Amino acid sequence: AACSGFLFGLVTASQFVHTGAYTNVLVIGADALSRWVDWDDRNTCILFGDGAGAVVISHSEDAKPDGTGCGLLGFDMHSDGKGRCELNLSYEGEERYLSETAGHVSKGSYGSIAMNGKEVYKFACSKVPKVLGAALESSGLSVDDIDWLVLHQANIRIIEAVASRLGIPMDKVIANLDEYGNTSAASIPLALSEAVKSGKVKPGDVIACAGFGAGLSWGGAIIRWG
Repeated sequence: AACSGFLFGLVTASQFVHTGAYTNVLVIGADALSRWVDWDDRNTCILFGDGAGAVVISHSEDAKPDGTGCGLLGFDMHSDGKGRCELNLSYEGEERYLSETAGHVSKGSYGSIAMNGKEVYKFACSKVPKVLGAALESSGLSVDDIDWLVLHQANIRIIEAVASRLGIPMDKVIANLDEYGNTSAASIPLALSEAVKSGKVKPGDVIACAGFGAGLSWGGAIIRWG
């Protein structure tokens, strides 16, 4: 799910912990986009960076049946393959015939990242506020309960637009896009890690997160930091 990958992984890991299948799950978001950009395309090569971040999801004895404890409080996730042409990493391969029994295999490699910036901007500004609204509804909380907004660090204009549409002031928005660029699946855990280390995010804080990108895919999650 590329830029949505960390959030999708976070939700998946939380379900394993919630059901009791696992006690601790390490969720890693990592991408090395410098491998896949076209360094002659200034529309994309100046935007992307390499990064990795991780969180540990653990069972907590403080978890409460009414959802007021720490952890994942609510979420909403989507994907729509019809938007794949707006942001993708295409595979370029050739078929090779092996045998009548084995059939054909494809041999090749990925091309470069291709992005329609205008359409991706419209997509994010439309879908992200809605998906966070749905995640808030599933958690039983409202925008007023949010302490911090942590979005995928794709574009500061997208971050500002989403915050504005939700009615969240920028002093509650965590952003480090100017330091690292768009690190895809790594961007949310990188931003969250810095916010925790700096003392911004504290135990008990309610954090609204959203990832959006290739697929097209998008998702929102409401978590209480513990």
